[in-house]
Amino acid sequence: MPNLRELENALPVGPLKIIALNSAEKLGRNVNDYLVTFRRNMRKTVHDDPAFRGYIENNYLVDASCPRFGSGEGKGELHESVRGTDLYLLVDVCNHSLTYSLNGYTNHMSPDDHYQDLKRMIAAVEGKAKRINVIMPFLYEGRQHKRSGRESLDCAYALTELAEMGVTNFITFDAHDPRVQNATPLCGFDNFTPPYQFMRALLDNVPDLIIDKDHMMVISPDEGALDRTTYFANVLGVNIGMFYKRRDYSVIVNGKNPIVAHEFLGDNIDGKDIVIVDDMISSGGSMLDTARQLKEMNARRVFICTTFGLFTDGMATFDEAYEKGWFDKVITTNLTYQIPELLSRPYYIEADMSKFLASIIDFMNHDVSMSNVLTPTEKIRTILEKYNKRESYL
Repeated sequence: MPNLRELENALPVGPLKIIALNSAEKLGRNVNDYLVTFRRNMRKTVHDDPAFRGYIENNYLVDASCPRFGSGEGKGELHESVRGTDLYLLVDVCNHSLTYSLNGYTNHMSPDDHYQDLKRMIAAVEGKAKRINVIMPFLYEGRQHKRSGRESLDCAYALTELAEMGVTNFITFDAHDPRVQNATPLCGFDNFTPPYQFMRALLDNVPDLIIDKDHMMVISPDEGALDRTTYFANVLGVNIGMFYKRRDYSVIVNGKNPIVAHEFLGDNIDGKDIVIVDDMISSGGSMLDTARQLKEMNARRVFICTTFGLFTDGMATFDEAYEKGWFDKVITTNLTYQIPELLSRPYYIEADMSKFLASIIDFMNHDVSMSNVLTPTEKIRTILEKYNKRESYL
């Protein structure tokens, strides 16, 4: 639950409203439930003041939709007023489970389709909201964040386009490169990470962990994940290791130089529990190769923690790797669509981000410093201290 003392002394920017697009409907419902609970637990008694209009509600979700014509073209529709509200639009650009009909064919929605629907909904608002905030957990085109040769800068262009449509704040998670926010220097850009939720998920599901430098190590699967891995290792008080990808730069396969090998840099991992931290699992090939090498180096157990579990090639390779003992658990968040097969796997653990996301919205709606939710260091250390004493940390 958010720090209520901070919120009780602040006025909301405007009445809170959330548009959860179809791609993020389930996450939106969970976030809404937490916000309803948060607001009901507030001790402030001046909620009949005009400044607190619409403050305590049974529902903050806006009735909205994005229907499509038979040609496949869509439109955004609002079925209630959002005039004067502090509006949050929640979208999951990775939800490929949604379909639409195009000339009699069934098409699965791509990230491009979800991005277009987001713009349609912003256009439907017609500038009537007091403030528009976009919550896009997986940053659209976030992996195309820099230009190498004659390439399009899709992520920077998308942020610029949304800013020009009137978006004030962007909220995302584990952006591939947060420096892309330089494309919109006059707009708010908050990039959150889920180390606290990873730690909670591990402690709740692996009761015999010993968290110290003699029994645990945090590993970065490549150079790009080093920053988030360093933070995680420092908070836990354990050592860090890193793999770097040795590529063949004389060959290009599917637009990339293929990885020849993963080379390890770090201390001895013999008999230690290993936590691999990264931003996403796409196909998972590199992650599984990293886990395999760690087990060959006699790691005791391997836990894979990634913010986004896309599993673009399905679950077969992970099932096979699990049977071979290459890893023990996979932890991903519920910020993007989770395929049904994933939820049924014995090795899968979900790190629920709904409460955290509700806290972010609540603090932003009050214009309170985001440092309250940006740095979970003390929260992690508190639950670790209680866990090590075998006290309840719930």
